[in-house]
Amino acid sequence: MMKRVSLAAALTVMLACGSSGAALAADSSDAALKAAIAGNARTPANALRDSARHPYETLTFFGIKPGMTVVELAPGGGWYTEILAPYLRDNGKLIAAGNDPQSSSEGARRGAARFQQKLDANSAAFGKVEIGAFAPPTTYRIAPKGTADMVLTFRNIHNWIPIGEAGMQPLFKEVYDSLKPGGVFGVVEHRLPASKAQDATASSGYMHEAYVIKLAEGAGFKLAAKSEVNANPKDTADHQGGVWALPPTYANKDVERAKYTAIGESDRMTLKFVKP
Repeated sequence: MMKRVSLAAALTVMLACGSSGAALAADSSDAALKAAIAGNARTPANALRDSARHPYETLTFFGIKPGMTVVELAPGGGWYTEILAPYLRDNGKLIAAGNDPQSSSEGARRGAARFQQKLDANSAAFGKVEIGAFAPPTTYRIAPKGTADMVLTFRNIHNWIPIGEAGMQPLFKEVYDSLKPGGVFGVVEHRLPASKAQDATASSGYMHEAYVIKLAEGAGFKLAAKSEVNANPKDTADHQGGVWALPPTYANKDVERAKYTAIGESDRMTLKFVKP
């Protein structure tokens, strides 16, 4: 069980340690993130995926800290929202930019309503989440220009590829513009081996890492670091039905299910870009 340290005790240690106070603050930040990951705001089925998705290692690699303004692009069912919202609730801000509740698409409106229902069901954890909208290539209500400390997206870029490179370029520029100088764009995406051909719509769900880097650098980002924390060497990226054959989707249902279970979730790139 994690020990609780009182504020007075923490201040005493900081005063005694002088310059090491910054290290203590970092430790406290890590403890807050661990608490959010272990917290009761999370859906049990989502928490079971931690061993494959490594949320603590991933978010610390991106450099998340309390007090940041963070945008989550295309949060889907809210897997990472369940961690980010409690973590940022008291001192920071989370903007969830996904389906547009004002969209002309009934499906998008339904998706936005489902996500809002999730937030409303636990206002203690999610009540301060701000709602944006992200619907390429037309809608980019992400954050006011130059206000976000971090923009994150998890396993989504393949969904945007069908708008074409002419659409992807302004998409990445919108993300770039939303960030402060020094702000971070963190990307996790299914990784296609460089030796395999990628079709124009990324229909398998896999992306060439070099192409994602090219798109980001084309918008002005600098690649700050790569991590292999979400790598999976068992994934050959050539499954019938694409990445969705793997857990947790199992698109092929019982066909070769044991094989896909043994592989686990996809091999993923984890890229940290910085706005100069």
